[in-house]
Amino acid sequence: MSRVQNLTIGPDEGDQRLDRWMKRRFPHLQQGGIEKMCRKGEVRVDGGRVKSNTRVEVGQSVRIPPLPDADEVDNRPRDMKKSDIELIQGCVIYKDDHVIALNKPAGLPTQGGSKQLRHVDGFAEALKFGYDEKPRLVHRLDKDTSGVLILARTRMAAKSLTEAFRHRNTEKIYWALVAGVPIPKLGSIKYGLVKQGGHGAKGDNERMKCVHPKDVDKTFGAKRALTNYTVLTSLADRTAWVAMTPVTGRTHQLRAHMAEIGHPIIGDGKYGTASVQDNPGDGWGAGMGEEIGRKLHLHARSLRIEHPETGKELWIKASLPPHMENSWSFFGWAENHAPDNPFDGLL
Repeated sequence: MSRVQNLTIGPDEGDQRLDRWMKRRFPHLQQGGIEKMCRKGEVRVDGGRVKSNTRVEVGQSVRIPPLPDADEVDNRPRDMKKSDIELIQGCVIYKDDHVIALNKPAGLPTQGGSKQLRHVDGFAEALKFGYDEKPRLVHRLDKDTSGVLILARTRMAAKSLTEAFRHRNTEKIYWALVAGVPIPKLGSIKYGLVKQGGHGAKGDNERMKCVHPKDVDKTFGAKRALTNYTVLTSLADRTAWVAMTPVTGRTHQLRAHMAEIGHPIIGDGKYGTASVQDNPGDGWGAGMGEEIGRKLHLHARSLRIEHPETGKELWIKASLPPHMENSWSFFGWAENHAPDNPFDGLL
């Protein structure tokens, strides 16, 4: 057990929650323990009682009560099996002192509730690779979308990367298999998006509804959205390999936009079935038969972003997940058939 300590918030430690500051100083502490010490008044900031979410500033003094030694605390992630550790570490496609990039599998959530830790954020303890802190998520992918997912290994890297995503200083390219062939083969989708009301077994409350651009400003809760797309290749008029780049980053944007123009992404039961698709297009729908898997065929293929430390361009590419690789093989397509950026010089 250590003695009572009075520590000062350092120059690069201000403007953050107390519990996060404590975890960085004492990685072996658990959230519940920190909250208990705050409730009992054992942790104080400038002599006053605080909550775990109190924000601390540079120069403040924090009283830390006697703490258990790190080797006395079982800090293994809950429900972290050996297979889970191997899974998440096997997803790493890039790593340096500041950034980790994963090729996230389809079906693995980026985040989840407190009762469900089988998600990327819950597995992040296995991605420390010698660091005291686990890496932080700086953006998201839908559960059923595979591909490039970036995590920051330091607080400063997280701040820089988050700002880049917020201000759209990134280049994101997605690949998808869609029903039918979009016409024109190069275009932009400008429908706004709003959460669809209602509840029920089909989860309508989790769906986004497209709103015509002229109606966005007068539709409560609607936000403008813009997706650029191009057809890379197609199989007659049955299906197409499409590249998309989301200029905005709305919930389910790519899925809702492609369904709205009548070409839902294959495997998309939320937006592509006849019962939910407002625009049935040519009637193909999001299912293609037994030869093509029923999983969502949407993949975050590549991401270009400024490196948070060097300032140089960081370009990450992720190979197709197994179900999409099987579909590509079935159609006789290969990843190297597509240019790195199919939009260069086109938009």
